Amino acid sequence: MLVTNTPTTPDALTRRVTHPRYPRSNGYDARWTVENQMGPHALWLLEWLAPALGLDALPPGARVLDLGCGRAMTSVFLAREYGLQVTAADLWVDPDDNAVRLAEAGVADRVLPVRAEAHDLPFAEGSFDAIVSVDSYQYFGTDDLYLPSLTRLLKPGGRIGVVVPSLREEPAGVEPPEHLVPWWEPAFWCFHTADWWRRHWTRSGAVEVEAADWLEHGWRDWLLWCEVVTEESSDDLHVQMAGRSAEMLRVDQGSALGFVRVVGRRA
Repeated sequence: MLVTNTPTTPDALTRRVTHPRYPRSNGYDARWTVENQMGPHALWLLEWLAPALGLDALPPGARVLDLGCGRAMTSVFLAREYGLQVTAADLWVDPDDNAVRLAEAGVADRVLPVRAEAHDLPFAEGSFDAIVSVDSYQYFGTDDLYLPSLTRLLKPGGRIGVVVPSLREEPAGVEPPEHLVPWWEPAFWCFHTADWWRRHWTRSGAVEVEAADWLEHGWRDWLLWCEVVTEESSDDLHVQMAGRSAEMLRVDQGSALGFVRVVGRRA
């Protein structure tokens, strides 16, 4: 299948993705976000996470681990908006490729791209003032033993904050919600509720949970972004993935799917 999308004009695309809930994200080039996306709009999700995580309260130059950073859009945002020193860690994206993006964004002196697997992070205990993970933590963080191993990298009192695709209610039994069966994939079983995440983190003993909540109308943001990617992306695989997600979200209408943010503080 060949992509035959005809991109809209820059002004039209900008208007379409300008969002009243995310004023900081609105300052980023819309075409850049489309070209570097790897799922839901990462800057929107990070901007929702930021106040609960207390990013504005961190001093300039504080060290932050951006875990599962993808193409480093979130790392650029952390460096530009909050003046942070960021380690941009991802397993699948070549750090040399991210280094080019970071240099073009003017933050090469504030963001270090590295290749790292979430269970084998090459950092010393107490290395970071905060840890951020947007649309990736669900793939490794459901392990009961994972959070204590990760939060050892935080300084005492440091915070970890994540945003993950989630469910309103935990499915009973072993079957997904009936209306989602045509789109359901085994990986979706890592989607959980806010209460599930609160309990999961609390039981670990690794953090004091300060927030675990649902993004109201988050499914609408997710659907809008999927529609934009479907129409604007030049990447055939991303077009197909976004189109399939959009179909699922239109059927669901927010009854099951959305986003949860979770924030915890290391004692």
